[in-house]
Amino acid sequence: MQTIRWLESLIEDLRYGMRGFSRNPMFTLTAIFAAALGIGATTAVFSVVDRILFRGLPYPNEGRLVSLGMMTPLDTNEFLFAGPYLDWRRNQTPFESITSFTAGVADCDLTENNPARLSCAGVEANFLPTLGLSPLLGRNFSDQEDHPNGPAVALISFALWQGRFARDPNIAGKIISIDARPVTIIGVLPALFEIPTLARADLLVPQALNETNRESTRALRLFARLKPGVTIAQAQAAMQPLFDRTLESVPAAFRKEVHLRIRSLRDRQMQDARLASWILLFAVGSVLLIACANISTLLLAQSVRRRNEMTVRVALGATRGRLIRQTLTETMFLGLVGGAAGCMLAWAMLRLFIRIAPSGIPRLDQAALDDRVLLFALAGSLISGLVFGLAPAIQTPTAESIAGSRSTGVRRILLGETLVAVQIAVSVVLLAGAGILLRSLWSLQNVPLGFAADHVVTAEFILGRQRYSGDLRQLQFFDDLESRLRAVPGATSFTISDSLPPYGGVRARPFAAIQVERRSPFQEGTGGMVVWRYVTPGYFGTLGVRITRGRGFEDGDRSAGESTIVLNAYLAQKLFAAGDPLGQRLIIDGQTSTVIGIASNVRNNGPAGETSPEYYMLRKPTLDATFRNQMPGNGWRQAKVAIRTPADPQVVAGWLKREIATIDPTLPVTVSTMQERVSRLNDGPRFNAILLGLFAAMGLVLAAIGLYGVMSVLVGQRTQEIGVRMALGATPGAIAKLILSRAAVWTLAGTGAGLIGSLFAVRAVRSLLFEVPEHDPWTFAIILPSLLFIALAAAWIPSRRAARVDPMTALRRE
Repeated sequence: MQTIRWLESLIEDLRYGMRGFSRNPMFTLTAIFAAALGIGATTAVFSVVDRILFRGLPYPNEGRLVSLGMMTPLDTNEFLFAGPYLDWRRNQTPFESITSFTAGVADCDLTENNPARLSCAGVEANFLPTLGLSPLLGRNFSDQEDHPNGPAVALISFALWQGRFARDPNIAGKIISIDARPVTIIGVLPALFEIPTLARADLLVPQALNETNRESTRALRLFARLKPGVTIAQAQAAMQPLFDRTLESVPAAFRKEVHLRIRSLRDRQMQDARLASWILLFAVGSVLLIACANISTLLLAQSVRRRNEMTVRVALGATRGRLIRQTLTETMFLGLVGGAAGCMLAWAMLRLFIRIAPSGIPRLDQAALDDRVLLFALAGSLISGLVFGLAPAIQTPTAESIAGSRSTGVRRILLGETLVAVQIAVSVVLLAGAGILLRSLWSLQNVPLGFAADHVVTAEFILGRQRYSGDLRQLQFFDDLESRLRAVPGATSFTISDSLPPYGGVRARPFAAIQVERRSPFQEGTGGMVVWRYVTPGYFGTLGVRITRGRGFEDGDRSAGESTIVLNAYLAQKLFAAGDPLGQRLIIDGQTSTVIGIASNVRNNGPAGETSPEYYMLRKPTLDATFRNQMPGNGWRQAKVAIRTPADPQVVAGWLKREIATIDPTLPVTVSTMQERVSRLNDGPRFNAILLGLFAAMGLVLAAIGLYGVMSVLVGQRTQEIGVRMALGATPGAIAKLILSRAAVWTLAGTGAGLIGSLFAVRAVRSLLFEVPEHDPWTFAIILPSLLFIALAAAWIPSRRAARVDPMTALRRE
């Protein structure tokens, strides 16, 4: 019975509250709008960061999974060569199991009807069991299949099974052609399966390590599952002796640059994404805080208008608890309605986030308004309704109200103005963060990259492994391509390279591996990594890279027997600090090359990255020593083309695609302009700045609405006072000044508090800034006047209404 009475009372409160909302639709819509804005933005961001910060990885007991290996200047992530790995696997003690897969995911071709380019990853037979997974259909690799010359088998991804094979339940046992080789499908991977490095893989094939010759130069990524109760620190200590034994095979000069690393799989996957996620979550949480304060302000203003109503209810016997429950019921209703509208807004915002987000955000493609996110939205709605209902609830009338005192209304106005000051303070913090990120983005976009990106069209492709398995076939393709590029209408120059800036070189080698003829080898460690490119003669002219000394490559160099090389200024300074590099001879991989020119430095790692040493080798139409040295993975099958032309890029792109298709109609080609490639460099900073700016704008709009509401109530409450002042000779200008000065006091108070908060908050984004100080004066010089202008503009309308009060009408009130 008590439950039934409680429900009946709740329904009565809801019915009463809805009647009140219907009598004041502008207030209701404004409150729902504020709630939808705060809850919607928070829900959209949570759906993205949940998978980075809170949600578990798609592996059972993922907290015990770790990534391990040695850290060297050769790579930014841990790895290990196959020889030492076999020793580690045999002698390790802290892990329940340890597994590996070949570093990098290689392209492979489905060579049958409707050929397709796929991604293949070579893994150990215990790869899935170590991750705690098993195939959705079929079986895992056997130990016999994971050996050299073993049966050709593969596990296919869920997406490939669904898209290519229409979820054939009998797929296990089907034979497909991969790179013109028959391969038997033995199973289908789970729908949510992912390589621990987050690389895309359509097929898993046996890694087939050769344990006889130990393949010491094959690079592997290692993952392991800790034994129960073993910590990462304990595993590090237990693996240190094995690492020390491996270190003995490293040249003595390099050992100080090599160390052991073991870290959780989550840390390996998320890396820098965590900081950006926390910043966005803080920003959107601030928007929700502003929204709650805003609605509290509006409710307090509304409660002043409802003072007489509440006084009558108290006089008729309503208890304080009964009025508090009524108020909280109304605010919870607003929170739920705002939350429902916020979910629709969150769906739209999530689509926007995905559209403008840079590549590399972990699991962004999985972000959705699923049950977990909707539950978060529901909880956020209820909590928000409770939070913004607290202030009005505790201001319910007492006997003092019945006695006719106006002190309660005054206290409500003061509380409302305090909440406005809080909104402004939080808005200042958001604006400071957004402003400093925008300043950093502006600095990034104005950094010279060392090459000219305008009027350059690029194409990239990887020749099929099966069709271009031999060096001669590859040379023939590139020879045909060069002949066609020379006929591009309106082109001033072109180049073919294995890589193009600004994403760094596909290939790099230690500085110590470059030896100046008749000089002792470098003995002080690796000396860092040196980027190098394999280019045709038109490279420097096409990309606008200046030759500061000597000359660039010429067609005559391609037929000459002697090998030539061009250094960038950084590498030239590093090799020949006190001498003339021109004419010097360098020995690289046993090949001697003569330095013919010095090129200006290019920022291969983007505007925020350091300039790297770099050299260029000349592509020749013959099987020279460089071409014969096909590096692991895609070798020279991977190539980039760049064309400088004043013509319409879209026209040139279409022509380029057609010409490549004439040579090989099955070859997938990606075409873009160099300016598009350069623009992608700043996608991450641009994404962070746009979102933080969007949230700051939301907060500012909500704060302005709150200030407008408080000032409107203030004008209404002081109508008689204003009438008296005007009757005694006050001018409309003086009345407007009175109201604006009251708004200015709380605006300045909030601004001062926000400035103090921003001094600490901007430290959180310090690592995201580029050539901008944390407390950039220009940022604050822009945002503070803008904030003050918007705040005073919000107060101007109520002040104008106050200035137009008729003294006679005002004096007759009450």
